[in-house]
Amino acid sequence: MTSIDRSFIDNTWRDSIVPALHDYIRIPNKSPHFDADWSRHGHMRDAVRLIDRWCATSGVAGLAHEIVELDGRTPVLFCEIVGSSRDAPTVLLYGHYDKQPEFTGWLPGLSPWQPVERNGRLYGRGGADDGYAAFASLTAIAALQRAKLPHARCVVLIEGCEESGSFDLPAYLDHLAPRIGTPELVVCLDAEAGDYQHLWLSTSLRGLLLGTLRVDVLTQGVHSGAASGIVPSSFRLLRQLIERIEDSRTGALLPALYVDVPAAARSEATATAASLGNLIVERYPWTGTTRPPTADLAELVLNNTWRPTLSVTGLSGAPEVGNAGNTLRPYTAARLSIRLPPTLDASAAAAEVQRVLEADPPQGAAVRFESDGGQQGWAAPPTAPWLADAFERAAARHFAARVGAGARYMGMGGTIPFLKMLGDRYPGAQYMVTGVLGPESNAHGPNEFLDLATARSVTACVAEVLAAHGARRR
Repeated sequence: MTSIDRSFIDNTWRDSIVPALHDYIRIPNKSPHFDADWSRHGHMRDAVRLIDRWCATSGVAGLAHEIVELDGRTPVLFCEIVGSSRDAPTVLLYGHYDKQPEFTGWLPGLSPWQPVERNGRLYGRGGADDGYAAFASLTAIAALQRAKLPHARCVVLIEGCEESGSFDLPAYLDHLAPRIGTPELVVCLDAEAGDYQHLWLSTSLRGLLLGTLRVDVLTQGVHSGAASGIVPSSFRLLRQLIERIEDSRTGALLPALYVDVPAAARSEATATAASLGNLIVERYPWTGTTRPPTADLAELVLNNTWRPTLSVTGLSGAPEVGNAGNTLRPYTAARLSIRLPPTLDASAAAAEVQRVLEADPPQGAAVRFESDGGQQGWAAPPTAPWLADAFERAAARHFAARVGAGARYMGMGGTIPFLKMLGDRYPGAQYMVTGVLGPESNAHGPNEFLDLATARSVTACVAEVLAAHGARRR
């Protein structure tokens, strides 16, 4: 089989993709949950139009591309590439172009909306999560065509609502279903990487339950000296309520939020721990003597991929410390982010958490938990032998020179709602879920970066897998 021209991919990244990503990073197109006026501001359309314009320069033969926008919903980019034969099957390649908000703590000289290249890394919000996906997908297809290799009919779908839970996506999947067809293979480029030396494939994703817990004790703030001891602290009551669903000493959550961890997932966690070693812990910017709950690396992997966790990601109802007066505040609200095991019923979990939090309010306070209803996790079907072989060959060709051959597999702690949606619609599909979010890449936080060498290698690996898929149909 003719080999993929790696120099073509590398040159395309250097001369075309990186400049486009510079422009993309400059656009503050925050996801709808973080910019309710996204339509009026116009940043979302600016971003998707930038990617759409680049499509015309991608060099992909037989490419039709358009922006599709349903009323009131973030637009999607839809691309269709004719297959090498009239009866060619369909491959669906997915990414998203919406972004997380700015966050604080960017290093001197770095900021969310200004692209900066340092030591082979492109800093700025959204480049790695997940702005590069459309460019990488089309470049992989162009590399196939340049090598004159047969390939499937390819559909590229880039959405604008993933960081908000993809609530716009089902409408587009319904609207575009006749044009998408029935994919045999789904390629998703929005996943994590255990390190920058291997091709990493994600085998599972946790679900997500987002919600706001609010406790009201007064209609307005009052003098703390005059009221304390009579009026309860809304923060104290909030702490009591959170304790109902999370043990503050151990981090253990409600029993109803757990599932039995599959034996295959345990074996995979052991292999991941052996491959990454202390990088599993050292990849995070720890402070002081903070440490993880256990020294067992495989257990830490399972904590992050198959067990529920709670993070309080926001608080309201209180002023900044420098502006705090001697006032007993009327309410406290907390934004709760609960990661759920991949196979747990997210809707049932949301209902149970709400029931537990709102039952028998402490001291009769007004308690309300408003959630998004839960986003379902995903566990990959067994990988077909041809695809596993393709992963190994791709890893050997495009990562071996950097540290040694061999694809790596791991669960992912985050959530990509698209994959569960696709899994339900197309139960016979195979999956390549990969990405560039390795150690310290810090998607969603400060100093997010795209490791450019890894992005080029991932692009080449996608091309290799598409070529292997196409070769099966000769």
